[in-house]
Amino acid sequence: MLHKRQEDSLEDFYINRFGRKLYSMFFEKYTENLWGRSPREIAPDWGAQRAKGLSVMAIVMDMFKKILPGGKKGHVETSLIEEFSYPKLGPGELWDVTGEEIIKNGGQILRGCRVTKLYKDENNHITSLTYIKEGKEYSMEGDIFISSMPIKDLVGGMNDVPEKEAAIAAGLPYRDYMTLGVLVPRLNLVNKTKIKTISNIVPDDWIYVHDRTVQMGRFQIYNNWSPYMVKDLENTVWVGLEYFCDEGDSLWRMTEKEFSDFAVKEMVKMGLIDDVSQVIDTHMEKVKKAYPAYFDTYKDIDQLRAFLDTIDNLYCVGRNGQHRYNNIDHSMVTSFETVHNILNQVRDRSNIWNVNTDKEYLESTAEQN
Repeated sequence: MLHKRQEDSLEDFYINRFGRKLYSMFFEKYTENLWGRSPREIAPDWGAQRAKGLSVMAIVMDMFKKILPGGKKGHVETSLIEEFSYPKLGPGELWDVTGEEIIKNGGQILRGCRVTKLYKDENNHITSLTYIKEGKEYSMEGDIFISSMPIKDLVGGMNDVPEKEAAIAAGLPYRDYMTLGVLVPRLNLVNKTKIKTISNIVPDDWIYVHDRTVQMGRFQIYNNWSPYMVKDLENTVWVGLEYFCDEGDSLWRMTEKEFSDFAVKEMVKMGLIDDVSQVIDTHMEKVKKAYPAYFDTYKDIDQLRAFLDTIDNLYCVGRNGQHRYNNIDHSMVTSFETVHNILNQVRDRSNIWNVNTDKEYLESTAEQN
């Protein structure tokens, strides 16, 4: 508490806030698993963004707020939020409704397309793009371009990009993601809380894994996200086992059967279930570039951002669009801010890039308003 380290890495960031012992127990292995790098090699920005004001002192204060009359009021650190809204059938419902509204208002949505090129004129103004659908190449002109695609791909597909900025974009790192949904009759986790749950399962939505003998990074319990996501809520539990990897590595190359066998065995090893024979069903999903990473050329991201801001009709939004590991709510707000700027002809992009760089949690501001 008295002698802070200079924060040159994510390791420094965590030790300053939680001490070396807690860092070793809870942050070191998970962070290395998530990023495939030691926290000593990662910029402290990621911790500042995800943990913000969280520290041992903040956690202790949060505990006292629970005990005192009136409970939690006022500012709550992001990582300590205990309650939030969630769509009945998952976040995908948000985009289903958004898509319906776009079409209802005369808009058009092209699905199954991969944008490969963007063309700028001599005034650094994007005029058109090229996309591929079902093996055929098409072109489309536009007035305004809002991009949530990875910056690496966005800049890589542009013409006339300065050499330095092109190199920064090409070197931006990512981590990919694999998850296995597993349907089981029950989990061997005992609900020791006072929170009432259906079938008395543990009330957690997700649990971080710190076991150094497995590759699993986290698992989710979908029953607790929404009861509508599980068909037989009384007698089964849908669990999502989460793994972090690099596209093309040994984990990524596994078939669905191989990945299922591997992940279920880790469930048994961790004691979540007793035997593989308990598994009723499994389902695998893969996500490329799920996590924009904070190392390699990320140190020069501000220079790349400055270049992108010179393109008058381009707006970068979302987690990959800004190469920023934001939560879903903050990612959506970058789009809200973009629409505000377009409608009000605001040229400055700083309000869009600055979403989730403040210390206060977004929802606390919304409640006050």
